[in-house]
Order: sequence, then C-alpha cells, then structure tokens
Amino acid sequence: MESSGSELQQRSADLALAVIKGTHTLIWFTVEVAMGWVLLAGLMKRSDRRAAAAGTVVATESLIFLANGARCPLTAIAESLGAEHGSVTDTYLPKSLNRSLPAIHVPLVALAVFLHGRNLLARHRTQTPTK
Repeated sequence: MESSGSELQQRSADLALAVIKGTHTLIWFTVEVAMGWVLLAGLMKRSDRRAAAAGTVVATESLIFLANGARCPLTAIAESLGAEHGSVTDTYLPKSLNRSLPAIHVPLVALAVFLHGRNLLARHRTQTPTK
C-alpha cells in the first residue's frame, strides 16, 4: 500500500511535533530540577557556584519566556505542526499544570531571590571588618 504525499507530510509533522513536545518536556524538567536546587540551596544557606549555575538555568529560561511575550518560542512551532492552540501546548504535561506554570514560578523565583539575597547579605556582614 502506497502512502499519499499528504499522509507522508502529516506523519512528518506528527513526528516533528512529538520531538518538539518531548524536547520541551525535557527542558521543563531540567528547569524544574534547577529551580528545586536553587530553593534547597537557599534554604540551606548555600549560595555557591552550583546554586549560581542552577539560577542561571532558571533565569535564562525566564528571560527567553519573557522576551517572547510570556509565551514559549516552541509553542508557535508546535502549533504550526498541528498542536492545539493555546498556552503551552508543546509539552506532554497535563493541561492544568501547563496553565499554572507562570503562577507557580513567579513566587518560587521571588522566594529564591529573597533566600540568596539574605544569604549573600549575611555573608557580606560577617566578612566586613567592623571598626
């Protein structure tokens, strides 16, 4: 049985969409692990290079998201390949979680900034000689 050109195009689009969704889900997982590490390090008062590296991952993802109008750049690509139109349609995460991600992340990022700011300020105070 021979496939028509449109069937082949659809299969190619489906495969490309699956790759985009899988890649974005992996990126999401990586950012979540980094966010968890930043928070844990902040709570443990470990504002070190590892925390800075994890924070850089979170900050980079946040800046890319904001620079694209608070929309993931992969979403437009996924939608052009047939994904449902809407917020974060390019992952394999549940829709309810997808819609809530910005509302979840903003307070977590604010908490991480507070914790590491507190840690760095305390470190600075103990290293500054008093007269």
